[in-house]
Order: sequence, then C-alpha cells, then structure tokens
Amino acid sequence: VSSEPVVIVDHDARWCEAFDRAAAELHDALGRWVEEIEHIGSTAVVGLAAKPIIDIQVGVVSLDMSAQIVAAVEALGYVYVPEIERVLPNRRYFRRTSPVGVTTRHVHLVERADHEWWDRHIRFRDWLRAHPEDRDRYAALKRSLATEHRNDRDSYTAGKSAFIASVVESAKHAP
Repeated sequence: VSSEPVVIVDHDARWCEAFDRAAAELHDALGRWVEEIEHIGSTAVVGLAAKPIIDIQVGVVSLDMSAQIVAAVEALGYVYVPEIERVLPNRRYFRRTSPVGVTTRHVHLVERADHEWWDRHIRFRDWLRAHPEDRDRYAALKRSLATEHRNDRDSYTAGKSAFIASVVESAKHAP
C-alpha cells in the first residue's frame, strides 16, 4: 500500500498528544457512528521505537453507512484506501500524509462488535505497555527488520507476525 521506506525511530512523547488531537477530530466528525477510539500500534506504547505513524482504531456501530463515514473522514484530510478491503473486507482504512508526502496517521475503522480484530490490537498494545522486556525485544526485532527490509514493507510486516502472535496468545491467557 505504501512505497515509503521502513524507518524506525525512538519513542516520541508527542505521539500521544497527536493521537489525542486526531481522536477528538474524528469523534467530532463521526460522533453518531463512533463507539470507541483507541490509540494502537507501536506509537501507543511509551518507550517503544516505532515508525512515526499514529495508528488510530475507530470502533463504529456499523459499516452500513460506509459512504457517509468515508466522506466524513476524507473531509478531515485522510485518503481512503479501499484496496485494503479485498484482504480485510470488514475494515475501512485511511491514511493522512504531511505536506511533504510522508504518512503520519493511519485510521482503521471497524465495527466495534468485531471483537477479534479489536481485542487483538488492544491486547497486544496493553501487553507491551505492561511488559517492558517484551517491548524492548519487539523494538529490537523491528529495528533489525527495518534494516533488512527497508524498502519492503510486506516483508517487514511478515517478519513481525510470529512475535505478535506469541504476545497476543500470552495476553489471552494472562490473568
């Protein structure tokens, strides 16, 4: 989807502030459809190195109003990427870029009732927040993969899959 190189940077405390602003903006635009908005992905974990892209998970009541929802998010300056729906039909995906064309935000709209998608992302984030040793192992893995696959996002993402699955599984069974 993106041809930008994979670049991992140290955690930036401003990421949480950027999420707060984006979430407020999205809530204002989508208010009647929104059930919940969460900061997910690596930028949501203090101390975790990440691609400097804020991932925002928006739980909506229903995707039945997709055309109106898409128009409302596009009005905020996001670009709708419908190609993602070929692989993930129950998600609407958007990205926003900076004035120089660098991606700065991803918005993932899902029906909040899709607990599997929603819960997997929250579990992963919360586990890394609570387990600094796994957070640091994940950061090292991401840095290594970014070096190895700088211009191949698919391989970078695939390289993280086993680690993510392991953490999600551990989180499912944690008290």
